[in-house]
Amino acid sequence: MPTAARVLVDQLVACGATRTFGVPGESFLAVLDALVDTPQLPFVACRHEGGAAFAAEAHGKLTGSPGVVLVSRGPGVLNAATGIHTAQQDETPLVVFVGQLPIALRGRDGFQELDLANVFGSVCRWVHEVVDPARIAEVVATAWSQAMSGRPGPVMVGLPEDLLEAEVTAGVVTPAPTTRTAVDAATASAVRELLAASERPVAIVGGSRWTDRAIEALPDVLPGVPLVTGFRRQDLVDHRLDVFAGSLGLGADPAVVDLVRAADLVLAIGDRLDDPTTNGFTLFAETTAPLVHVHPDPAELGRNVRPRLAVAADPAAFLDAIGDVPSRPSWLPWAASAHHANLAWHGSDGLLDDVVRGMRAMLPDDSIVTNGAGNFTRPLHRAFRYHRPGRQLAPCGGSMGYGLPAAMAAALEHPDRAVVCVAGDGDLMMTVQELATIAHHGLGVVVLVVDNAGYGTIRTHQERRYPGRPSGTALTSPDFVQLGRSFGMRAERTVAADDTLAALQRAIESRTASLVHLVTS
Repeated sequence: MPTAARVLVDQLVACGATRTFGVPGESFLAVLDALVDTPQLPFVACRHEGGAAFAAEAHGKLTGSPGVVLVSRGPGVLNAATGIHTAQQDETPLVVFVGQLPIALRGRDGFQELDLANVFGSVCRWVHEVVDPARIAEVVATAWSQAMSGRPGPVMVGLPEDLLEAEVTAGVVTPAPTTRTAVDAATASAVRELLAASERPVAIVGGSRWTDRAIEALPDVLPGVPLVTGFRRQDLVDHRLDVFAGSLGLGADPAVVDLVRAADLVLAIGDRLDDPTTNGFTLFAETTAPLVHVHPDPAELGRNVRPRLAVAADPAAFLDAIGDVPSRPSWLPWAASAHHANLAWHGSDGLLDDVVRGMRAMLPDDSIVTNGAGNFTRPLHRAFRYHRPGRQLAPCGGSMGYGLPAAMAAALEHPDRAVVCVAGDGDLMMTVQELATIAHHGLGVVVLVVDNAGYGTIRTHQERRYPGRPSGTALTSPDFVQLGRSFGMRAERTVAADDTLAALQRAIESRTASLVHLVTS
């Protein structure tokens, strides 16, 4: 008779899980044992729960299905909290399994005891503690669908250690289909009427529930409409398209902000219009243009901005419903002007801008580029032009340390594609131990470390508000070249754009784990 742990693993396979991440813990030994006999669901043992959660979140972004992370109670799940919060902010499906104390020991502040619902209830879409091992398959299936529905995000399941070894008669259940909401004919007609009356429309695309088919259909459904991406959603639009007008978010091109302000109709498709995308929730306070807001979760409609028309649907359903919209004569010159203005902004001068543009020229279209958080991301987001089917893995929630575990997940999922992690010196050190995981799996990740010997973003704010009085932002880092080599990586140090690009070219062509240490002012 199978154990609850055996059924849990079988149910994950039935739901479509293909990989799990985590740090092994004694509280879920039974699950680890069940994974031994399930080669189609490999467990990636990471060096820190934060790295494991980031990697699982990135897996969710890449696949559109929940990432899965396994952690132990107390310190284990708390270490994973930053990655869980990233999944919540980024609308990424994630299922977190937490090994818990045996039932008989609960409620007495036992060793590493933690009340998951109280601690994570405000971050996770659903927190559940298994109390009946016979229902384990049902719980896993529910967690999977909860993570995928509406506004995707993290869910958490507590697994009491003793229940995992209990024998059960109930087997796997049929997974629930992902919820899709249809757009009625009247709503589709209203959208088409607004577009027909518009001279200067703009579409803001973002969020996480985009399919490849919807991404490909977008410029055909809205021909001639300028396409703007939300914060760190740049890979939703091929930047070579004549209608690509740039991206909103922190450090956005002022011309893109002005474009939205000047529009006479704004369609926000998939994006929840968050703080960075709306310039601190001020963008729509400065325009009287009607807003059509499309998001799969009704709770997000009208939450931050009052729309003229609210549509609860995923992007694919919305685009299918409105069909191909006839282009108006004014749209193409409007879009061309926006596209050329953004091209000029992409041509900004600077060491990192030159490096990023050169890196774009040498990378294949399907390359995956990852980053964490810091001033080094501004030139990356400004100068790197995404080509489909290339991907951007970047934390909308702004968490440092994301880039390296995300690159690890990307290389595991797509070993045939170039994967480049761009990290700051402070950023990389948050999760640098995952270099060991990359080495263990022989992954050909390329890491570009931009080293300015400080927490650059905070130093910038300090100089703006308290000039000449830096505090707590100077950093002493290891010798990154020697550090990389200690993990078996190719590693070089550079100081200028030309030698950095030459080093990156060698790294990418080697198809082995490589590190380029760029020392900047």
